[in-house]
Amino acid sequence: MSWNEFSENKPPSAAELRKQAEQKQLSLQAEGVELHPLPKVPRNGAIAKSFWGKAWCKNLEAYSDYEYRLPRGRSYLRNGTVLSLQIEPQTVTALVNGSELYELTVNIDPIDPEKWATIKTRCQGKIGSLVELLKGKLSEDIMSLVADIESGLFPQPSEIHFNCNCPDWADMCKHVAASLYGVGVRLDESPELLFKLRGVDHTELISLDDTVSDLTKTSTSRRRRTLDSDALGDVFGIDV
Repeated sequence: MSWNEFSENKPPSAAELRKQAEQKQLSLQAEGVELHPLPKVPRNGAIAKSFWGKAWCKNLEAYSDYEYRLPRGRSYLRNGTVLSLQIEPQTVTALVNGSELYELTVNIDPIDPEKWATIKTRCQGKIGSLVELLKGKLSEDIMSLVADIESGLFPQPSEIHFNCNCPDWADMCKHVAASLYGVGVRLDESPELLFKLRGVDHTELISLDDTVSDLTKTSTSRRRRTLDSDALGDVFGIDV
């Protein structure tokens, strides 16, 4: 084999991957294809920033089933090849640009009802509000509970099923690996999507009393602002 032939078969560099991905994205947009792009991922450091995003990525990396495929996936994601990623109930769909544009689907089993019931029971009265839950402002006890490999919210390998139309014969191709990391990035923006993937309602982790209290506080605050405006109008004889 000549040097030129060898060079032609070399995998593209990071810069080439980024350029090809940008060109393909522009081409798809010009064709009117609806894309769901991810936020830009840093080339170094942590892929995800939030508690939920980091916990998702950490969960992936905890399983030996994936250890040989994840590094290529991280590199692909960092170089912008995941052009679109959408999360629906128990399903992730993505477009990933490689030597061609590949379409893939990841299906995730709903969480076991008994496991979910246990999580709900142990969380009752320990999460202050939905805002705290989604922002990951949780006690160490609750963080450990929801992120536990065996009994937490995140799926195990046997609960993750994927299909990519690329020619890679491996169980998990780099396009799927990149998309699974992309889920972590998406959870930074919309952590409630984790619960959608697992087929459960995140509001069930908050007690009814706490939920009513949050709504009451909001309603009371609005009424107070209205009353204050009415009082000013009475005192000064003006419309506020």
